[in-house]
Amino acid sequence: MLTGGKVGLRARHEDDIPVLRAGLHDDVVTHSRAEGRPWRPITPGAEHAPFTVDDTDQRTVQFSVVERDTGALAGSAVLWGIDTHHRSAHVGLGLLPAARGKGYATDVVAVLCHYGFVVRGLHRLQIETLADNTAMLRAAERNGFVREGVLRSSAWVMGEFLDEVLLGLLAHDWTPDTRR
Repeated sequence: MLTGGKVGLRARHEDDIPVLRAGLHDDVVTHSRAEGRPWRPITPGAEHAPFTVDDTDQRTVQFSVVERDTGALAGSAVLWGIDTHHRSAHVGLGLLPAARGKGYATDVVAVLCHYGFVVRGLHRLQIETLADNTAMLRAAERNGFVREGVLRSSAWVMGEFLDEVLLGLLAHDWTPDTRR
């Protein structure tokens, strides 16, 4: 397990899937704001159900987020679009409702940076988030991500187009958390 100050990132367990699905996917508004594709109902046990892990996919690494003190499931984290030639990836996370507002997002991003830069040897990490997602913007910027641009009206969310903010962090600009 990879650990931060408040959270740990570990492999996804089978019993995590229904909890993540109920807390992050089945909430249509939360899903619509977090995903780049429209929400649709998924049959339990479907082959490609949300939060199932495909260990053969080398371009995506999914983690379950757990509270460091209690081990309780707190959410999901992912490095996706991993490009081994350009040594880059995208960062994503989703926290269950009970885990929000506790500073976990900042810690999750820090641990994902450690994994991306130290473990995987990546050069660049990138985050795309809705312009009004202040929690993710704050978590990214606290970890050294720089706003690189705004993608105007690029996300269709619940009946309207919203702006997205593009943030990037290069390995040589990253300041590692020495607690690891």
